[in-house]
Amino acid sequence: MMEANDGILKIEPLGFPWATRDPFLFCVYHADAYPEGNGAFGPATSLGGRNLGNDFVIKDGWRMYHGKEIPGFPVHPHRGFETVTVVRKGVVDHSDSLGGAGRYGHGDVQWMTAGKGIQHAEMFPLIDQLKPNPLELFQIWLNLPRKSKFVDPHYAMLWQEQIPVVKENDTNMRRISLELMAGSYKGQQAPAPAPNSWAADADNEVAIWYIQMEAEATWKLPPASKGINRTLYFFEGDKVMINQTAVQPDHGIELEPHLSMQVSNGASEGRFLLLQGKPIQEPVVNYGPFVMNTEEEIRQTYQDYQQSQFGGWPWPRPDMVHPADRGRFALHSDGQEQFPPKLL
Repeated sequence: MMEANDGILKIEPLGFPWATRDPFLFCVYHADAYPEGNGAFGPATSLGGRNLGNDFVIKDGWRMYHGKEIPGFPVHPHRGFETVTVVRKGVVDHSDSLGGAGRYGHGDVQWMTAGKGIQHAEMFPLIDQLKPNPLELFQIWLNLPRKSKFVDPHYAMLWQEQIPVVKENDTNMRRISLELMAGSYKGQQAPAPAPNSWAADADNEVAIWYIQMEAEATWKLPPASKGINRTLYFFEGDKVMINQTAVQPDHGIELEPHLSMQVSNGASEGRFLLLQGKPIQEPVVNYGPFVMNTEEEIRQTYQDYQQSQFGGWPWPRPDMVHPADRGRFALHSDGQEQFPPKLL
């Protein structure tokens, strides 16, 4: 970890997961070079030598995670926070204990409020049997304040077609692109998050931005309010100058929020994720998939889960996936089905 100045509070290497600050709890970057599929949504290659069920070590460029036949995260519970899943490449199949389901990817974002409790599965089906199935995604955990810990579960789909992309050029006509999953920039506003989210109140200044910069491009990150937590994750590129401070790739940079920061990219394309928001400033007690304010609430959560299973599991398998020919869709617990918008 490196202490810095020049508007920079801290620079630290990216781990697995990435370190985050209130109101964020967790951010993990998954990049897996999955091979061709085997016709049953798994990899068309041997799974020998893997710790199936808990495979987090990159072997041949990819991991199975908690999946034993299909990569991904079979059914597991959550309470007390939100998951924001940003899929850059590949697809994710969602199923949950309330009967919700979906397939999303290629720039889509799923925003799920666990609230008082939900079980869900997040699987990475290898649909294509003729060519590799690369996957790239971020999963971000955003805390809920005490008043919202027990709201009804909800999930919103932010389709790629609805997410604003702001493209601009610097003075040397080098390109910068920003995709807005939360927050606003230069008059463009991200789609509404789940309704009980901390991000639903604009005063909390929650921002989730995916940023790409052409080699040698220069961009000015505008200021936010004092008291906002702001971290820029530099996860791919050559190097970058933040004001006058050089930063190597695979580092997170905690920034003074109220200062405008000049970002000068190095000799190759740079990719960044920005997470910012007003801190909730409440006690955080997390145990595995549950995030509450007290130890007693964690114990009560385990009792509640043992009794109710947060609605049970209505699907035929714990690692539920959808038919190979199914396109992107979202089925909500009220039976409403949703599809990406058709752009003219």
